[in-house]
Amino acid sequence: MHRRTLLAAALAGAVVTPALASGTARAADPGPSVTRTGTTTLDAQALFFVSYDGLVNNNAFQKNGLLTYKGYQYAVWYTADRNAVVGRRALGAGTWSTVKVGHTLRYDDSHNVISMGVSKVDGRLHLNMDSHSDGFTYVKSVAGLMDDPGGLSWTANRFGTPQSTLDGLALTSQFTYPQFVSTPDGKLQLSYRVAVSGNGRNALAEYDGTKWTNLGEWSSSTGTYTSEHGSSTARNMYLHGIDYDRNGRLHSFFTWREQNGAVMCSSGGITNHDTGYVYSDDRGRTWRNNAGTVVGVTGGTDKVSVTDAGLVVDPLNPDHSLMNQESQFTDSAGRPHAIISYVPGRFGQCTTNYVANRTANGRAFHVRRNASGTWQKTEIPVPLNSSQRTKLILDKYDNAYAVFPFGRIAGASAASGYTDWRILFDGSGLGAFGEVVIDETRVAQDGVLSFMYQEKSTGTTPSVLHVTDFRLPA
Repeated sequence: MHRRTLLAAALAGAVVTPALASGTARAADPGPSVTRTGTTTLDAQALFFVSYDGLVNNNAFQKNGLLTYKGYQYAVWYTADRNAVVGRRALGAGTWSTVKVGHTLRYDDSHNVISMGVSKVDGRLHLNMDSHSDGFTYVKSVAGLMDDPGGLSWTANRFGTPQSTLDGLALTSQFTYPQFVSTPDGKLQLSYRVAVSGNGRNALAEYDGTKWTNLGEWSSSTGTYTSEHGSSTARNMYLHGIDYDRNGRLHSFFTWREQNGAVMCSSGGITNHDTGYVYSDDRGRTWRNNAGTVVGVTGGTDKVSVTDAGLVVDPLNPDHSLMNQESQFTDSAGRPHAIISYVPGRFGQCTTNYVANRTANGRAFHVRRNASGTWQKTEIPVPLNSSQRTKLILDKYDNAYAVFPFGRIAGASAASGYTDWRILFDGSGLGAFGEVVIDETRVAQDGVLSFMYQEKSTGTTPSVLHVTDFRLPA
């Protein structure tokens, strides 16, 4: 049995509240605060249906469903008639201009989100949508649209015809979880999963302003994982994110999901286990563990595997309904932070109903690497009251903010070593369904926490889709 699984039960309820690491914050820096400055309406009748406990317009793993670039904010969603729409507004404006991009949603599947990315090298906006273990639809704008938003009209003819490839590059017949990330040198990368849940691999493609290139797969689905209950020989790595810091390092937290339910104490749980971490200093070509050892090569024979040493930063067996694809962020020094959530051991050592147990007893934890390179974890003392995901951002002073389901916001100060988590906004009046989509790019540009949420509805009755803004410490 793996050493990490022996540790898992003991650590399932562990909460670390360490002393402040040297250099984390200056004493005079302000602590976390949010001031709500306004809410705008994207769509009074946005598509609504519940699938996999989530919404297609508001899935937290939807990287860049909302983004800011050169003074304008962009949002993507599906309308009540299933049309894919992209909207934009000047920052601070109360209304949005919208364009239909020529695609209609195929299935009532909340995985089929729309994700955006910007290729800075040529000023294009890219969209990838409607994909869950099958094909995808890709649309890109004309060059320069993102560089001159005030001068170029926001019209459908600024976007190309929807494609089933990346300008002719066919990636895989089983494609899921598109995540665009802009590289430090102005290119654009697309992270995606090949194959299916429990037996899939992560891969990267790259756009250089002229063409797309498939860099290849970098995680492995093979190898044997053994818990105290049984073994599994197939899995996939679910990413909490994939992000460059200001120094050009690419970070990714993850959890593993096993294909074989024999590793769980109960079939009502979920086979996610362990929180891991890797990074790359060469634009995703090679991957290293926290100690700096190469553990995988993109497109090569050696891929990041469940059997590789030094990957796990927080061990946990599959008995606690650990969430996949939660959230990550990097601080001003390039140190990685993440939010993970599960049912702590103090509520029992075996979850038997994934949704019910997480809703009743789930808790979120803040995991981060400190200045000395060691990992620390703090429980956020806010019951989830939901089975869904929490999002993380850090402000200019490295204060941390967790945006919970229903739009609740908690914060913790860097000065305390992130031990003083408290509710800053309780979500009152939002009427949000659950998960929200964060504008990860806006915080650094104008100090505003902005997120998209959809109002609760029933069945397939359309509902209002909003963006709400909070000013952070100046």
